[in-house]
Amino acid sequence: MPDATTSPFLDNLSFGEGPRWHEGRLWYSDFYTEAVFSAGPSGDRRKELDVPGRPSGLGWLPDGRLLVVSMLERAIKRLEPDGTLLHHGDLTPWATFHGNDMVVAADGRAYAGNFGFDLEAVARGEGSMCNTSLVRVDPDGTSHEAAPDLAFPNGTVIFPDGRTLVVAESMGGRLTAFDVAEDGSLSGRRVWAALEGCAPDGICLDAEGCIWVANAVGTECRRVAEGGRVVERVATTQFCYACALGGDDRRTLYCLTAPSSLEADIGGKHDGRIEQVRVSTPGAGLP
Repeated sequence: MPDATTSPFLDNLSFGEGPRWHEGRLWYSDFYTEAVFSAGPSGDRRKELDVPGRPSGLGWLPDGRLLVVSMLERAIKRLEPDGTLLHHGDLTPWATFHGNDMVVAADGRAYAGNFGFDLEAVARGEGSMCNTSLVRVDPDGTSHEAAPDLAFPNGTVIFPDGRTLVVAESMGGRLTAFDVAEDGSLSGRRVWAALEGCAPDGICLDAEGCIWVANAVGTECRRVAEGGRVVERVATTQFCYACALGGDDRRTLYCLTAPSSLEADIGGKHDGRIEQVRVSTPGAGLP
């Protein structure tokens, strides 16, 4: 049985991704609308920018400029103060299919995942799954392979001390941790949590060191401790693909849900939602 159930926050999304609490508003990408939106605590919604090529992961440089993953371009874009959207860095050659979620460290280094393979084709019974790499893009726009051989690297968090990064491997059913060096390189790969019956998608960190995990194959968001113990479960109305802790006290868990993640199922529709629930432990770390 779930410990709690969500209530409505926003609807009419095509497919929401990359929720981030920033300057008093919940920012998120909407794939098939090809735009980034934000919403205040009362649910007032505004379009922040258009992103041709489908936006995904979001984050901010130390000087406040927005970074956004352009999925189809396999690149990170940067929003300048005058509203110009510029190329910031490449995810290729390591990204072997669409760009995905991203976390931006306090020093401006961005870590972005990618699908690695054509998910829609595999869903049709064509093609095959393969592993891919997490990519690091430094503040100067140079790109590096951060970690190879990951099974659909997706949501990523960085702990408050900046020394531990955890990435969700959606097709691996696990959260994988790395040590972060001063130069941004990753080492010490280890399984942070193995997750039975779960395809971990978006994730967020709380102040007790637990990670909320959006389950892309379940109508739930799980709060998981290191080692894999499920501490809490929140029931959602649809499959849960991303989550964020926000609100002024960072105790509101926002869950982004949809009937499916496949364009063949949801392209041209607006059945995606953002659901919310209050939790006892506030958010921490990045994003």
